[in-house]
Amino acid sequence: MHPVALTTQGQVAVLTFQNPPVNGLGHALRAGILSALDRALADPAIAAIVLTGGESLFSGGADVREFGTPKSSMSPNLPDVIRALDDAHKPVIAAIAGHALGGGLELALGCHYRVARKDATLGLPEVKLGLLPGAGGTQRLPRAIGVEAALNMIVSGAPQKAAAFAGTTLVDEVVEADVVAAAIAFAARAATERMPLRRLRDIKLPSAGTDAFLQFARTSVKAAAKGLPAPLACVEAVADSVTQPFDEGLRRERAAFFALMNTPESRAARHVFAAERAAGKLPDVPSDTPLRPIQRVGVIGAGTMGGGITMNFLNVGIPVVLLESSQEALERGLATIRRNYDNSARRGKLTADQVAQRLALISPTLSYDAFKDVDLVIEAVFEQMDVKESVFRQLDAVCKPGAILASNTSYLDINRIAGFTSRPQDVLGLHFFSPANVMRLLEIVRGEQTAKDVMATALALGKKIRKVSVVSGVCDGFIGNRMVARYGAAANALIVAGASPQQIDKALERFGFAMGPFRMGDLAGLDIGWATRKRRAAEAGVPHEPTVADKLCELGRFGQKTGAGWYRYEPSARDALPDPVVEQLVNEYRAAKGVTPRKVSDEEVVQRCVFALVNEAARILEEGIAVRASDVDLVYLNGYGFPAHRGGPMCYANEVGLFNVVRALRGFASEPGAFDWWQPAPLLRKLAEEGQRFA
Repeated sequence: MHPVALTTQGQVAVLTFQNPPVNGLGHALRAGILSALDRALADPAIAAIVLTGGESLFSGGADVREFGTPKSSMSPNLPDVIRALDDAHKPVIAAIAGHALGGGLELALGCHYRVARKDATLGLPEVKLGLLPGAGGTQRLPRAIGVEAALNMIVSGAPQKAAAFAGTTLVDEVVEADVVAAAIAFAARAATERMPLRRLRDIKLPSAGTDAFLQFARTSVKAAAKGLPAPLACVEAVADSVTQPFDEGLRRERAAFFALMNTPESRAARHVFAAERAAGKLPDVPSDTPLRPIQRVGVIGAGTMGGGITMNFLNVGIPVVLLESSQEALERGLATIRRNYDNSARRGKLTADQVAQRLALISPTLSYDAFKDVDLVIEAVFEQMDVKESVFRQLDAVCKPGAILASNTSYLDINRIAGFTSRPQDVLGLHFFSPANVMRLLEIVRGEQTAKDVMATALALGKKIRKVSVVSGVCDGFIGNRMVARYGAAANALIVAGASPQQIDKALERFGFAMGPFRMGDLAGLDIGWATRKRRAAEAGVPHEPTVADKLCELGRFGQKTGAGWYRYEPSARDALPDPVVEQLVNEYRAAKGVTPRKVSDEEVVQRCVFALVNEAARILEEGIAVRASDVDLVYLNGYGFPAHRGGPMCYANEVGLFNVVRALRGFASEPGAFDWWQPAPLLRKLAEEGQRFA
């Protein structure tokens, strides 16, 4: 299939992109556009040209399949194509449906006129990849909709519907449907009426009053960007559209684009972009695997987790049968769901009708019999194996053949849970993160016998409920909680060595974590980790050796819910306040262990905690628990507050250099009394020795 189809309708040539799935502007399509354009310009029977992706999609921008390959920079590049459109001696009209994003919108801006379907999405989202528009977007968009509107659109990266631009130079005509036919009619009229070839580059922006706005924008964007270079670079590029001649503005924009491409922040953002697209692919599960229909879902438990899980399905119109053990608990859970939706309505995110529609999708019940017709059941009950056993034996008895049975467990063995049923092929883990209706991460835990179509269905369902889904194999804690155990152990060891909870939290928050480990522990509840450590010791048949965190739990200090944990909390407040009781307990613990406290630097805090994550993740990869290193990054970015601009622990390790990571780990492992897990993982050592990176 040729990347661009050239057809004619009377004196109008129609150039249609054919590069599925998103008409990415790869080398073949770029060259195809120029070739078809030259043919149309050379044909005396052609008076005007329409550029389109058809009735469903204009262009999603760069072709991600060419990222990092020579084709991404081969001539003709996108500025070459746009310059040719700009210089065309016949009117060129863009017909926009679906999406015109990034380079796709820049391509449309290079045309003389634009006709768009009202629901088409227009945007320049490059800032989300740590970049700015690099093919004229920062120079042409301000000339089309004004400096302030363009700056807001470019700095936020947020797309908008074409209908919002009716009456501006960005969209000359907004139509309800049949955008290609409308653009052909517009093109014919442009030729017949000899409409001028309107080039956005020829529009001069007024400078009066702009200086004050741009200075305000610099100040506010700098504060909001928190050190990220791209947003401020966007401001300066848009400022150039006012202060510089067009060609000089283009030159500066292009230079800034390539400068940003080489920043660690942009490399991290592009890594995450690619990681999210790779995460849904399993090597042994074909993309065309038939899916099981999920038209009705059952949820067991109407508490915080069960209620949040329920809302995910209500939000996309899937009915939920919600089970609780008592009428009181059921009513309490329903009231919480209703309150959450009412809060959204008060903030203007939902209408009263939408709230009512979602609540009407819930079928509350006290009986497992209500699950006989559901396609999927997710249990969110107490994290104890005997409780899970009781639940799954009952589900096995009542659910129809082919129904998927899922556990929301965050630690327990999915293979054992599957063994409580006569259908282990239908069992998997769906580990949501709290609050489940807000957090983006979903760990899909694959048991030894989980069927391929169950995995494919779970991945598709995760996408439908707008989650970032990452597949994990079975181990204690799966990917995220297994790693966080090492992270917490490293932080606890730093407490024993001489650091304070406040220092460790602040050091990691300055690094970019949303919350330090001790504030996070207080928020989640320290008793959860306490119970897990005692369970692991019992399973291993060894005495439980209490940590400092365990000593806090022995005092009934479980975190925010008890008013005290690593910090103390005033009633009805969430401020983490230092507590002399904790300082005294830590001093007593050090004395009992014969430890003389030393000075710990903030750099050491970050190194130990983050490298502990990296080292455990390398073991997880070796064992096949995670499919790829980038999956680990997605888990930590979306579930554990790892700083987005660093791309996740594995991406960060690549930036630091794996040789340097291994060298630091060896130093930690050589210390007297060091934990065995400080020894560098074999995979990490191998990659470092070979000068490789995590793929």
